Amino acid sequence: MAIVTFYEKPGCQGNLRQRLLLAAAGHTVRARNLKAETWSADRLLAFIGKLEIGEWFNRNAPALKSGDIVPENLGFEEALHLLLDNPLLIRRPLMEVERVTSEQGTRIERLVGFDYAAVDAWIGLNKVALSEGDGEACAHGAEGHDSCGRAAYDKPADKDEESRHGRCGAH
Repeated sequence: MAIVTFYEKPGCQGNLRQRLLLAAAGHTVRARNLKAETWSADRLLAFIGKLEIGEWFNRNAPALKSGDIVPENLGFEEALHLLLDNPLLIRRPLMEVERVTSEQGTRIERLVGFDYAAVDAWIGLNKVALSEGDGEACAHGAEGHDSCGRAAYDKPADKDEESRHGRCGAH
């Protein structure tokens, strides 16, 4: 079984569901706060660098859902700076596993997002029962953050709705 470093948004029910699935499959999960980490361009690109720019972003982030940010319209530098300035825009979880092999020695493998089939192929989910639906979907469903009454709060000037969302107690 693998030891998985799991970069998440603490309190996110989707990330909790993903961590529990990994643990049920027999993996050791070391959860880390995505927002509290020190992200450099090189460190973040080690995760997302081989993906298309549109795959770098958390599609459940309010700024993406509202259309304020359209990743497909961004250039490389602009997209990278947005993610470094606001890590909650990063598609999550970010996961890494250290592998030791006789041929290659130690190597770090990384995965972005929680596609069940990709995670199963990568480290194995050991036939743990999977929940229905998208492994990365917001636990609040299609309505997203508005379904918890979050919209009733005044929006502060920083518009960082996702970080304020913790007040609903469900995400």
